[in-house]
Amino acid sequence: MRSNNRIVVPEAKDAMNKFKMEAANEVGVDLKQGYNGHLTSREAGSVGGQMVKKMIESYENKLKSEQ
Repeated sequence: MRSNNRIVVPEAKDAMNKFKMEAANEVGVDLKQGYNGHLTSREAGSVGGQMVKKMIESYENKLKSEQ
């Protein structure tokens, strides 16, 4: 099965992988480089949720600093 998730800026791939690994570490998920078929849906969702949470926090902080 192919993923439809594509990084718009190819140069950002390494940074996104690092970000994903950091988020997985924060929620206690054993994420490995490459295929992670051993993860449960809950584990994968918690990594994605943590990434979104951090992106929202970053954006909110940016908005606060602009005021």
